[in-house]
Amino acid sequence: MSVLKNRSTLRWLVPLAAAVTVVGGGAAIGTFAANAEPALPPRSAAQLLVDLQTARLDGLSGTVVQRADLGLPKLVGLAGGDAALLSGTHTLRVWYSGPDRQRVALLDTLGERDVIRSGRDVWTWDSKANTATHRTLPESTGRAAEGALPVTPQEAAEQALAAVDPSTLVTTGRSATVAGRDAYELVLTPRDEASLVHQVRIAIDATEHVPLRFEVLADGADQPAFEMAFTQVDYRRPDADQFTFNPPPGVKVTEATGELPGEKAGAGSKPDAARRHGAGDDSGLRTVGTGWTTVLVVRTDEADAAGKPAGGAAKPGPADGPGAAQALDLLNGLPKVSGDWGSGRLFAGKLFSVLLTDDGRVLAGAVTPERLYQAARG
Repeated sequence: MSVLKNRSTLRWLVPLAAAVTVVGGGAAIGTFAANAEPALPPRSAAQLLVDLQTARLDGLSGTVVQRADLGLPKLVGLAGGDAALLSGTHTLRVWYSGPDRQRVALLDTLGERDVIRSGRDVWTWDSKANTATHRTLPESTGRAAEGALPVTPQEAAEQALAAVDPSTLVTTGRSATVAGRDAYELVLTPRDEASLVHQVRIAIDATEHVPLRFEVLADGADQPAFEMAFTQVDYRRPDADQFTFNPPPGVKVTEATGELPGEKAGAGSKPDAARRHGAGDDSGLRTVGTGWTTVLVVRTDEADAAGKPAGGAAKPGPADGPGAAQALDLLNGLPKVSGDWGSGRLFAGKLFSVLLTDDGRVLAGAVTPERLYQAARG
């Protein structure tokens, strides 16, 4: 099997992203600045892909800084959960000691939020809210849920490498120094002009073959719209105490039941199978297209759609949350668009576009609006 299609690449990656929530961060983006290019022996793109596939990682700890400038409204930065990663700058600490021992701490000026996994025990802790949640994973669980936003360069690289196929031009870039480590650069360039992604650049540790920096450049831009990088990294196995959580006095502890989000298919399932062209699932999600220009199509509840005014949305109630009114104003402020596919409203960001149709569909992808209109016709 070609390494360009091997999903086992980076099989040692930290699998905690699905459990992470973010408050906000405060590291200076200047830490991303590149130093002089180190002199490294030449390596081809194919060799770097093999390096990633065959890398062995027993342990790791470090600090990661992540920045997103996707052209989103400020409202997104106020959202909780993974949505907060879509805007601004965030800092986190990561520890890895094998597939069943990981910890991610997302830092904020007022506290931090941690996700800690030790075997089947998973703890989430919010120091600001003074709450913690404990969950016991099923014995069959060997990984965390898929589909969440990445929180380390490794996770981001794995998602990007999953898209490497004939639709992608794979080359090498300049060598660099990241977190004090010499690194090669792997460059992924979509061949389809409908993609809003110009390039994905992955800096790979020249010795340990671990992704140290991950950058996504939008079409027509010379600065990353999304980037994350280690600013400090240590490949020694962390102490076992890092994965032991004892709730501080006064913390409200909740015992959660059931599987992690995204685990309903079971640990042995193949999540990509449901994402083939035209495939769908029980949630009403289906895809149109493949690779970099895949468009996600979701049909919202028909009853909700029927209750909305033309081209707008129903008035939110108290149960919708404090940000619902702001979200409604945002949606109603989007430009109206129409064509032989129907009518609706369009959001066009730096790396992705979203079309909300008046007949209750939501189409989204890292593609031009024209590609969304094409998918909406179907």
